Amino acid sequence: MTTNVDRRKVQRTGGSTYTVSLPKGWAVDNKITAGSVLTFYPEGNSIVVTTENEDERSEGSIKVSKMDNGEITRAIFSMYVSGFEVIKLESEGITLEQRRAIRDATRQLVGVEIVEETSKCIKLQDLLDNSEMSIRGTVQRMQSMILSMLSDSMAALMGNDFELAEDVIERDNDVDRLWFVVSRAFRTALMSPTKMKDLGMERLDCFDYHTCAEQLERIGDHAVKISYMKKEIQEIPEGLGEDLNRLYGLANEIIVLSVEAMHIEDTKKGWDMANEARTRVVEMERMMLGMVNSMIEFIESKTLSPIDAQKIGLIADSMSRCADYGGNIAEIVLQKNSPRPEF
Repeated sequence: MTTNVDRRKVQRTGGSTYTVSLPKGWAVDNKITAGSVLTFYPEGNSIVVTTENEDERSEGSIKVSKMDNGEITRAIFSMYVSGFEVIKLESEGITLEQRRAIRDATRQLVGVEIVEETSKCIKLQDLLDNSEMSIRGTVQRMQSMILSMLSDSMAALMGNDFELAEDVIERDNDVDRLWFVVSRAFRTALMSPTKMKDLGMERLDCFDYHTCAEQLERIGDHAVKISYMKKEIQEIPEGLGEDLNRLYGLANEIIVLSVEAMHIEDTKKGWDMANEARTRVVEMERMMLGMVNSMIEFIESKTLSPIDAQKIGLIADSMSRCADYGGNIAEIVLQKNSPRPEF
């Protein structure tokens, strides 16, 4: 493929029409001939020219003959996130176990359905209309779900509620579904001007929301980790329980401040909120040090075993990491609201 930078002079024809010739190498590589239709996408002081046909669906196929269930699941997820609208899974004979794996993977993806099935091929198709999808709205849904998961994981921990802890673990699948949607939208927007147009946002804003969603997904993972730890800890000493609740409260404040700053239209207010969130991340570091000192005192007084102290320390570390991820979102907001150079 031709990649050389090519400078062309603009010419005026017919009194009001501006024309510029196409680089021959690019035209040959893309099979451009007389009568070919090109689509133009103006973007600031740049313009993207593409040969893509909006009516064509991107289609990919993969041989699953020698794949186990995990490999099949990962292959489907990867092709979905990469932007394929039609995915064909082919084999000389797809086994019953492989069919179950394909169905389970399909259920974990938004908008994907099995549209054709034979003994040798299963065809998946993305039925989601990109023009009706909002990355902003999806990230807001992720925020709501993750804050609920984090709150419930702490409630389960302090209230000895094993059923609630299990529910938090199960909800992580719903967060992953939304994370896949954002990842897919981001990757396809980078590759296709049409998809970017459907999303209704600039490429840089799309990157910011994708990065924000990535941080939220990681927070969800730590809510799950805390819920798993509940199964291993029977009781938390009262003083340490209070310390953990304070850590949770501060982490929650940082996340809420940062994500709300991400969505707010008022640049100055968003900047101030993001700075406040970053300040509280430093406060979290001091609070963590106090938590460590408290655990040492409990161990020395024989009211806490070293093993339980390690488990409680892992929970405190998860809270600290959640605050860090919230701080990362605040950094995105600061960059988003800063003046942008023109290239």
